[in-house]
Amino acid sequence: MRDWDDAFNNMGHVKGSDALPGFWAARAADYRRGPVRIDSDISYGDSAREVFDLIWPDTPPRGVLVFVHGGFWMRLDKSYWTDLAEGARAHGWAVCIPSYTLTPVARISEITKQIATAIEAVGHRVDGPIRLAGHSAGGHLATRMICCDSLLPPKTSARIEKTLSISGLHDLRPLLRTAMNATLKLTEAEAAAESAGLRRPIAGAKVTAWVGGAERPEFLRQSQLLAMMWDGLDADTNLVVEKGHNHFTILDSMTSPNSALCSELAD
Repeated sequence: MRDWDDAFNNMGHVKGSDALPGFWAARAADYRRGPVRIDSDISYGDSAREVFDLIWPDTPPRGVLVFVHGGFWMRLDKSYWTDLAEGARAHGWAVCIPSYTLTPVARISEITKQIATAIEAVGHRVDGPIRLAGHSAGGHLATRMICCDSLLPPKTSARIEKTLSISGLHDLRPLLRTAMNATLKLTEAEAAAESAGLRRPIAGAKVTAWVGGAERPEFLRQSQLLAMMWDGLDADTNLVVEKGHNHFTILDSMTSPNSALCSELAD
């Protein structure tokens, strides 16, 4: 039987990864001390973690990119990722980075509702198209926004012109067999209902699954699954396996406006 805990254990397979959260937090804090305009801690709900930061470009925004962070729905928050806005910001996009209530305080289905609320809230603040990106568990949350049962109002859904799932999780059923499910508290029914790869995409959905070539095989499968399943349901799908990147270095390209990943997202 496959060891599902090992299959999802990115930190256990990347040397020095224990130091990464501190590195991310410091890098993001340095960015916030820079000259970029950032509106911080904008509330979009009633709980303490239902807040987002909005990073503005130097010119009137082309639209807004919403980036949803990962952490297996049970760790981290928006403050670790502020600098990831720079690539899209340099292309003229406003960038929204929301926090959300973590498991086990909230169920994954409840987090999905929170992200929909955050997107609706920022859509009232920034005109124009909306683009979505998410990493790992954030990739799950981003792709859930463009499923046929999306909780977004139709008017907001119509503004979403592209979604990028970076090392995303699109089939949650294997998580039922992991130790972390003691925190996630997924049931068989919720895991199936929350798996974008098992849902039908909204009409006209445009989505790219982007994953590092040096990632764990399960994360490669998760990206391949979404691209294959949704291609069969007439979504505009694309799969990119970027050589040399692991689950964490794959994010570095978001800081560079000239990177292939940023061009895919922001052009």
